[in-house]
Amino acid sequence: MKKKPLRVLAILAAIVLVVMSVSVTASEAAEEKFRVGPTVVLRPVVDVIEKGQDGIVELYMDNPSLNDVVLHLDAHIMVPAGIHIYSEQYAWATAAGVAYAPAFEIPPGTARTISIHVKADENARIGSYTLHFSGLYYPGNNKDLYNPISLTYPLEVKEASMKGTPTPAPGETPTEGKEEVPGFEAIFAIAGLLAVAYLVGRKKN
Repeated sequence: MKKKPLRVLAILAAIVLVVMSVSVTASEAAEEKFRVGPTVVLRPVVDVIEKGQDGIVELYMDNPSLNDVVLHLDAHIMVPAGIHIYSEQYAWATAAGVAYAPAFEIPPGTARTISIHVKADENARIGSYTLHFSGLYYPGNNKDLYNPISLTYPLEVKEASMKGTPTPAPGETPTEGKEEVPGFEAIFAIAGLLAVAYLVGRKKN
């Protein structure tokens, strides 16, 4: 009969510990906030797309050193038909005309610049476009203090971007323009005939 009260007490103690742990985690997240507002802007570099030139825009993020929390940023770009974006630094997942950026984490006292290239395919309309950047950023894990972002990048398409040119596979070299020594094959043929004549002469002796 004494074992049941002990089991009940053990269960109640476990529940109390779980509740305390959750409340501590929630209070820690609630305390995470920016002392100084971070900077999240777009910086146009090239706003004209031509055959030999991609459009280029930079996503600049700066978390001042006065902050004690990491800057988290989630962003996506509305991509018009015929327009494609890519970055050499990060992979962007594209679906239904929306390009999703990876989740960025900027520690305090750190700035990061993401260079984004914009291409136009043959189906792109010649003229002006506007890319819309949307998303949100928040301090640490405290998503309740999120700040929305809405940025635009105007650009002009003058002609379709240049398509990639095939390159030789590793270890291969192009064969065009390869120079051959005149008569080089004839030398091997003469050497072979001399060797045969020598062997025939030895057999006769």
